[in-house]
Amino acid sequence: MKLYFGTGCGRLFAAICAKMAGMSTAGEKVFRPGEPRGFRRLWRVFRQLFHEMVGASFAVLALGWLNLAFRAWTRDVAHWLIGVSVGVAGVFIAFAVGSFRRARQL
Repeated sequence: MKLYFGTGCGRLFAAICAKMAGMSTAGEKVFRPGEPRGFRRLWRVFRQLFHEMVGASFAVLALGWLNLAFRAWTRDVAHWLIGVSVGVAGVFIAFAVGSFRRARQL
């Protein structure tokens, strides 16, 4: 079978060949200097996962406090209670954002 590079099949074949030329073989191990390996890499993954779970927990708690603030607002509760609920939700949102940012920096 002769492939013509002007056809769609030929261009696909050329793209596949170009991609495969840059791939490493199965026997090669590529380590960048300074990249953590072993337990340090596993510990980094656990720390990142911990920060993401804490951030998600704070985000869920913030939604709960915002829900309480909305329910208090619709039932004509004192304004300072609504303000406290929104303030606590704001603090939780700040903690959630900070925790997700810290997870990205690890």
